[in-house]
Amino acid sequence: MSLSSQQKPLATSAIQPSLLQQVGMAGGAAVITVTFIHPIDVVKTRIQISKEYSALGMSGTVKKIVGGEGTAALWKGVNAAWLREASYTSLRLGLYEPCKVAFGCTTPESTTFIKKFAAGSAAGALGSLAGNPFDVLKTKMMAAEGKVTPSIVGTAKDLLKNQGIGGFYRGIDSNVARAMVLNGTKMAVYDQAKGYVVQATGLSKTSLATQFLSAVTAGFFMTCTVSPFDMVRTRLMNQPANAKIYNNALDCFVKIIKNEGPATLWRGFMPIWSRFAPTTTIQLVIFEQLRVLSGMKSL
Repeated sequence: MSLSSQQKPLATSAIQPSLLQQVGMAGGAAVITVTFIHPIDVVKTRIQISKEYSALGMSGTVKKIVGGEGTAALWKGVNAAWLREASYTSLRLGLYEPCKVAFGCTTPESTTFIKKFAAGSAAGALGSLAGNPFDVLKTKMMAAEGKVTPSIVGTAKDLLKNQGIGGFYRGIDSNVARAMVLNGTKMAVYDQAKGYVVQATGLSKTSLATQFLSAVTAGFFMTCTVSPFDMVRTRLMNQPANAKIYNNALDCFVKIIKNEGPATLWRGFMPIWSRFAPTTTIQLVIFEQLRVLSGMKSL
């Protein structure tokens, strides 16, 4: 089956968009969103890597960070986050629709939840490969305690010096797995939920209320499925170069369960959900509005 734009227009497009246009819109939506949501990510990361912060909870962690490092510390690593979103999220959102077509989602009858999940997972994996270096830098910068905010250049130089190029791809296996589960859940649940909301309320797919309800639903299910992978990814990316604790993602899963209990995999559930809910909502709503402005239909 040919996927050329002349023979197979995207199922949800009023006009045929370019791949660059879709990726650009997704990247713009992602960068805007992460600027506001980043402090939650900092809190989540601290809770995942430290039992002390975990015991404090979200509000206690915020107070400790602000009291000891200043308010600006909540935006540690935001420049790396911008680069991550411009690479990772732009691809996992922007490639979702082309991947849907590649998986045969060209008519309502042929568009199943499994195919949507597969398309989202494929787009997520491709985005993760591109964004992993910035993800590693972001994680290290967010985890750095103290009043001095580490620079992205300094962090990159230190990582390269101590771990080589491979350091930028630390945790790549868990990160790709996380991205596949995250984006598969996000896009499939959002896409599917919109249909249910439209049926139940009579609202249109372009309605902000429809998009909001669908995105919030997707955010909850994302948190349930992604939390264990997020924990493993954070542990792998943040382990010191001179004291290797985990050999790979599977080893990390096993050791966390054995030494700390299965529930540890969902440590930080509330801050993750607190991040996913607004991130997913703002990101998808902005993306959808940019699609409309460019003459495309809603997802």
